[in-house]
Amino acid sequence: MRILQPPGWPRPRGYANGVAARGELVFVAGMIGWDTDGIFQTTDITGQVRQALRNVVAVLAEAGAEPAHIVRMTWYVTDVDAYLQASQEIGAAFREIIGSFTAAMTAVEVSRLVEPDAKVEIEVTAVIPESVSEAQS
Repeated sequence: MRILQPPGWPRPRGYANGVAARGELVFVAGMIGWDTDGIFQTTDITGQVRQALRNVVAVLAEAGAEPAHIVRMTWYVTDVDAYLQASQEIGAAFREIIGSFTAAMTAVEVSRLVEPDAKVEIEVTAVIPESVSEAQS
């Protein structure tokens, strides 16, 4: 994976402007903060982010991918103010579950998500490096 940082641009905090990678592509649908039984264990955004990230990791594992293979994330949040207020706790959950690496990321506030109780939905694209993909074949 190669981080794309145009010369002279300020370095973004917590994400990359772009990422280039080669290998097997893995697309993870929008994961929300419910558990494996489809139940929300919490209504707070940090708890839902934590569970949504766990769900992302579980889907990645099905493809033989790891969080370090994530190259792009899109976050849909229903309340950007709540997201910003919880940014330290969300960042800690991210580092605990995903790790500290840089992916191209976008966060967008939406008026609602399909699941009414969801406060966040996270989509992911990952690239399993060619050497890892070939070893798994």
